[in-house]
Parts: sequence; C-alpha cells; structure tokens
Amino acid sequence: MKEEGDVLVVRVQDGYRDVLVSIDSTTYFFTEHYRDYPMVLVRLNRIGLGALTDLIEQAWKCVASKKAIRAFKVRE
Repeated sequence: MKEEGDVLVVRVQDGYRDVLVSIDSTTYFFTEHYRDYPMVLVRLNRIGLGALTDLIEQAWKCVASKKAIRAFKVRE
C-alpha cells in the first residue's frame, strides 16, 4: 500500500503496465519512482473486486515458483 492508503502497488509482467495505463489511466498509473520497475499503482476505489483479484493473482504468478503455480492450477 502506498502512503495515501487507497493506492496499491502491484507487480505486473513486463509491458502489461503500459496496457493497463492506456486502457484506464484513472485507475492504473505509475510515478517516476516506478518508471523502471514492472509495477503499476492501482486506485482501490476505482477497481472492481474481480479485476483486483485477477491483478493480484497475476502478480503472484510473476514471483511464484513453477511448482506453486502448478499446484494452484490443480486447485482451480
């Protein structure tokens, strides 16, 4: 969470941040601090629960082991 309390910093796949920002820059954005990192800032009051759930799942897949991802897929 960012200092504002209503903004979440989320890891994304390379290039995906630009897609999100181009689709909805009022919900997804980044600051100069995050320019060189695969992170997107998300205004929590602008994102639906389903979209947030998907975004967090994708963030987890960016850092999870292949074994953990396989185990997760089995439970889906």
